[in-house]
Amino acid sequence: MFLDNRQVAMDSVLEALADSIDYFQDNIERLRPSLRECLKPLYEERLKQMHKLQRLARKHLKMLPRDADVERDDFLWLWSRLKSFVGNDSQVLISELLEQERVLMQALSTLFTHPLPDPIEPVVEECMKGCRQLIRELYGLQKRKARR
Repeated sequence: MFLDNRQVAMDSVLEALADSIDYFQDNIERLRPSLRECLKPLYEERLKQMHKLQRLARKHLKMLPRDADVERDDFLWLWSRLKSFVGNDSQVLISELLEQERVLMQALSTLFTHPLPDPIEPVVEECMKGCRQLIRELYGLQKRKARR
């Protein structure tokens, strides 16, 4: 089954959401406890939004769930670990989380160029607000780390 442009845009958002959650969960032990506690509620909220958006996409856009790209996830995890040998582990992780937020924001922006069913649009808007909040938080953490 081929996807139309709106379904492709939604799939990109769902993939970016899942990637960001997976990456955070896979690397949570690398964060200092204070950073972990700061970011964890934001990612827990993102997980709820992602599940809701998946249900709505199935119902209103006739989209089927897709499997995660496990090889890609493993590669990103390994690449992050290798970069941490050269630089500050927390700083590398914060930079990568921030880059994932940029990817998600781009996917969300693309999705908003398509008409969305009424039940989906507010959830996508909440995802965008959550993304903006995470960007602000990560950017602030990055700035504080750079000053030290």
